[in-house]
Amino acid sequence: MTKELIINTTPQGVEIALLEDKKLVELHNEKADANFAVGDLYLGKVKKLIPGLNAAFVDIGFEKDAFLHYTDLSPYVKSILKFTNIAINDHSEKGFDFGKFPVEPEIVKTGKIAEVLGGKPNVLVQILKEPIAAKGPRLSCELSLPGRYVVITPFNNIIAVSRKIHSSEERKRLHKIVESVRTKNFGVIVRTAAEGKNTAELHEDLLSLLNTWKTIQANLKGAVPPAKILSEQGKANSMLRDLLNEDFNRIVVNDKNIFTETKSYIQRIAPEKVEIVSLYNQSSPIFDSFGITKQVKAAFGKTVNLPSGAYLIIEHTEALHVIDVNSGYKSVSNNQEENALETNLEAAEEIARQLRLRDLGGIIVVDFIDMKLMENKKRLADAMEQFMRTDRAKHAVLQISKFGLMQITRQRMKPEMNINTSEICPSCSGTGKISSTLILEDEIEKNLSYLIMQKHKGLTIQVNPILHTFLTSGFISKRRKWSWKYKQKIKVVANSNYHLTEFHFFDNSEEEIKL
Repeated sequence: MTKELIINTTPQGVEIALLEDKKLVELHNEKADANFAVGDLYLGKVKKLIPGLNAAFVDIGFEKDAFLHYTDLSPYVKSILKFTNIAINDHSEKGFDFGKFPVEPEIVKTGKIAEVLGGKPNVLVQILKEPIAAKGPRLSCELSLPGRYVVITPFNNIIAVSRKIHSSEERKRLHKIVESVRTKNFGVIVRTAAEGKNTAELHEDLLSLLNTWKTIQANLKGAVPPAKILSEQGKANSMLRDLLNEDFNRIVVNDKNIFTETKSYIQRIAPEKVEIVSLYNQSSPIFDSFGITKQVKAAFGKTVNLPSGAYLIIEHTEALHVIDVNSGYKSVSNNQEENALETNLEAAEEIARQLRLRDLGGIIVVDFIDMKLMENKKRLADAMEQFMRTDRAKHAVLQISKFGLMQITRQRMKPEMNINTSEICPSCSGTGKISSTLILEDEIEKNLSYLIMQKHKGLTIQVNPILHTFLTSGFISKRRKWSWKYKQKIKVVANSNYHLTEFHFFDNSEEEIKL
């Protein structure tokens, strides 16, 4: 599998497309004024306690207070509150030594948030979920700072190794390395990307994260809530941090600043890959050149067509998403069960892609084509699991129920990607009616007559191809009549980018003449 990251910079922000084998699988939009992204750290002020929800609302500067549930407090929350207070009021030049800070898990026996945050203190929090719809951000006190190979978790001393590293010997080796280089009061999670890496590489990544923690401490000094303490790095770099591997073979950027920033980041985390970054400087839009615009138009919308002629209907409600699989016009055999299985497997692959692409979250119910054999149902469920392995969001796939429905749960970290692919007709503006072609002909001739009176020579009229056919067909065509009437050669050129009733005039130098 080959992976490409295409980054399109616009005045409104940055659009990022992830392609796997040329197929669009993820689409991200980072607005220029974006704030409150997942991973950002804030100094917040507890504003309101809700005992019924066992949660608190915290002011971090968003228009609506952010939500902090008891289960997201962390066992070390009292140490975090104490640290936050000390860091804010610390006036020393170097700052206090966090490695000597007394960190102990404190069990809250009653399990009530009021027992912990009753004084409505200032608290250091991390955004767990971006604001979605009418809801404010969701917060956590279980802080984590991700790097290329490791994640550090302040306020504990736990070492964990990714379960995706299957070799027990490798897991032991990585655990031993981290144990020898880590700093007190920092837990470490070893990421899958660390497999096969040596001590120096892991130590360098760890030191970089420890420097980030020092920045957090410095930013807390004298801070007044609500205040942003640390921003997660840009979406493009965070994706590269999580996804960059030997399969990644191209990163194309159309902005010099982001190109320099991306190349610098790659140089730091994977210098052997620095040559895969290139600057796009063609005249056509970057998303058009890589076929992304066309894929977006085809992939979003209520109906998604599959190569076999089958199609998906994707609907959503406030609580869940529903996907209906419908059979196509191509049949692989005369066996109905076999046809159903093949169509369902094709649909499952596209559904896994759609979940990533649209970032659908919550409960997804899929109504596959009915199959009678249990082995086929199990084969379909196993295939769906396989197709979703590349999905970075937490998810679970349940077996097909007796009603033929599959339930999928998927974590959503940001607002759902929803793109309207329908367009208002530029000719009729949605009314369904346009001017008569005969009237349009008169309008063109009226403008033509005016331009000739203004002494314009060698005029070219660009029109929609259908209108071009109307004006140029026949021996005595409309174009030929105009040439005779005005005693000069008049050209009519078809332009497929024009809507049906659109026309423009150009002079000898191919400059458009503004009317």
